[in-house]
Amino acid sequence: MPETFRLAIGQLNPIVGDIEGNAAKAVTAWQSAKEMGADMIGLPEMFITGYQTQDLVLKPAFHAAAIRRIEELATECADGPAVGIGGPWVEGGSLYNAYFVLQGGEVVARVLKHDLPNGQVFDEERLFEAGPVSGPYRIGPLRIGTPICEDAWGPDVAETLAEVGAEVLFVPNGSPYHRNKNDLRKHVMVERVIETGLPLVYLNMLGGQDDQYFDGASFALNPGGELAVQLPSSTECVGLIEIGQTEDGWRVKQGELAPLPGEWEQDYRAMVETLRDYMRKSGFSKVVLGLSGGVDSALVAVIAADALGPENVHCIMLPSEYTSRESLDDAASVANALGCKLDTVPISEPRAAVTKVLEPLFDGLAPDLTEENIQSRLRGVLLMALSNKLGEMLLTTGNKSEVAVGYATIYGDMAGGYNPIKDLYKTRVFETCRWRNVNHRPWMMGPEGEVIAPRIIDKPPSAELREDQKDEDSLPPYDQLDRILEMLVDLDLSLAEVVAEGFDEDVVRKVEGLIYTSEYKRFQSAPGTRLTKRAFWLDRRYPIVNRWRDRG
Repeated sequence: MPETFRLAIGQLNPIVGDIEGNAAKAVTAWQSAKEMGADMIGLPEMFITGYQTQDLVLKPAFHAAAIRRIEELATECADGPAVGIGGPWVEGGSLYNAYFVLQGGEVVARVLKHDLPNGQVFDEERLFEAGPVSGPYRIGPLRIGTPICEDAWGPDVAETLAEVGAEVLFVPNGSPYHRNKNDLRKHVMVERVIETGLPLVYLNMLGGQDDQYFDGASFALNPGGELAVQLPSSTECVGLIEIGQTEDGWRVKQGELAPLPGEWEQDYRAMVETLRDYMRKSGFSKVVLGLSGGVDSALVAVIAADALGPENVHCIMLPSEYTSRESLDDAASVANALGCKLDTVPISEPRAAVTKVLEPLFDGLAPDLTEENIQSRLRGVLLMALSNKLGEMLLTTGNKSEVAVGYATIYGDMAGGYNPIKDLYKTRVFETCRWRNVNHRPWMMGPEGEVIAPRIIDKPPSAELREDQKDEDSLPPYDQLDRILEMLVDLDLSLAEVVAEGFDEDVVRKVEGLIYTSEYKRFQSAPGTRLTKRAFWLDRRYPIVNRWRDRG
């Protein structure tokens, strides 16, 4: 009688630092796996601590508590399926990213991560030592090889495991989302199954942590690359994967093939879920934001309503003498469409008072950007006051185009605790608004239908800090600016390569200069959802003081 191995995988959402809470999730998943008749429940990489911990894991009291809790789990989960769980391990004075296998009340295997990622958002060489390649372990009839995340992104570890007797590869991950990441994961894992001739189960973590989003979308492949199981993205669940013995070796039995969303939905859900988790994990339930009547703040309001429910989104219109009637109406239309509370706090009188106080010191100096920024900073002061008084986290609303070139006021409209559109270029802001107007999903807590009027999306963008101001008075048109930024920031191309695409050299040099001189603003900006491989913060780390310019 051919044997079947039942592997449950917990696509779950831990909280960094919540060792007890994460252990409780592990026990609940183990109980579910037991009810399913599973032989083993696998949990993601570094699950007991949450991921990524950054330097928190270096604190001896922290990693000692995590290791101790895993050892206690072995006893708690003795009577039932084996448990695989990620966590830290200390041996010979070195700290490792490890994967523990618990069975019968004991730690029966311990796998140490061999390849440590040290690019993009990862800095594991700073935190951990590289372990030796660990051999497979046996659970029941099956010899399982476990490359931990990065170990499976190159051929060496998987091939070694196959050579020493592994019959299936089980890969626990903390793989953060970026646009089109699912396609990349599958492409790489198909390479592993073709090289080794072994089936592979890929388990990914779920949930938001600071700027990063772990989107789940776990899957299983058979040799040759055939997709046998696909769990849904962005859904917490325990899935059961059956691996059967055949004449050709162990093979994953055909199971659920959940459809995965397209690029626009994936990006939008990442923004919603990271905000939702950032709030939940930091202890907030309500947000406040300045709703200007422009497209950026409108989109942030919709994301917030979808993440938290409209009743938990407090919109504030802060008009000055330069605010148009159209902007007042457009802000009201968004709040009304969402069902969010909207208050109006005029700033003309406070602005006049500040100007009067500064008048003696500004005597003889012509009005300039300083006076414009006073308006933005007054708005920041008032919004932060409301945030403090009402216990509502302030959201900031600058898009990636503005963040890149510094077209934002530090201590003004940049004030806030989180920015869900920080990695979304302005041209994608427009398209995301259009997408949301015609798409609604059950996970969205905001209303269906057109929530951002087309006139808000189509009107010329303006900060409205002076008479008849338009963004294009200071910046190239956004379709041009965003392409230049994509080449300079996302693709790291040279000035000459950008000019060769047909852009004016003086414009490109101006944009390049704005990127570098705005580094100090980004250094002090709120965290925000990572959507690309070149998001500002951990993906792109530049000095604040920097005189280099491309003279090519």
